[in-house]
Amino acid sequence: MKQLNLQKLQNNLRKKFLKVGVKMIGPETIFFSKDTKIGKNVIIEPYVVIGQKVRIGNNVIIKSFSHLENCKIENKVDIGPYARIRPGVVLKSGSKIGNFVEIKKSTLGINSKVNHLTYIGDSEIGKSVNIGAGTITCNYDGVKKSKTKIKDNVFIGSNSSLVAPLTIEEGSVVGAGSVITKNVKKKSLALTRSLQTEIKNYKRKSK
Repeated sequence: MKQLNLQKLQNNLRKKFLKVGVKMIGPETIFFSKDTKIGKNVIIEPYVVIGQKVRIGNNVIIKSFSHLENCKIENKVDIGPYARIRPGVVLKSGSKIGNFVEIKKSTLGINSKVNHLTYIGDSEIGKSVNIGAGTITCNYDGVKKSKTKIKDNVFIGSNSSLVAPLTIEEGSVVGAGSVITKNVKKKSLALTRSLQTEIKNYKRKSK
């Protein structure tokens, strides 16, 4: 009986959002909460789960296999596929969360992008920031959680680890593969990278 009631609730929520113009591809695979709020011209692809306390603005695209809960999505935002938007997240207008990205308790600024394979936690990210693939914010030291602040127009190279507490000032660049533990000054290049070693005519060991 409980299962039938849940199915009925979901069917009613789907009909409600379809009626107000939400475009759903495979609506039977999309799940809403009773308090979900959605704006105009929103597209939701198959296999999306929207948990409690989610507010979605206008002209938003949510791609397949994404999970959202307790977050605010402003206008013209792209999410997914395979994105996890955890509690306390605000995605500002024009921002983008790509595939295999997890973000929690963070603000992503206007026109900023976190495209793939990244974890962002306890962070404030400014406008027009690009965060490369494989980047993680190291926000937990085993005892307490600390904040990462990334100011406007910062470029974070792929496979970087940002060890909080940390502030990266406006217009700076972090080189790919870096572990950043100290604050980065405005319009600076920060990188931590060992020199590449090359042994000529190297012979691999044979079994």
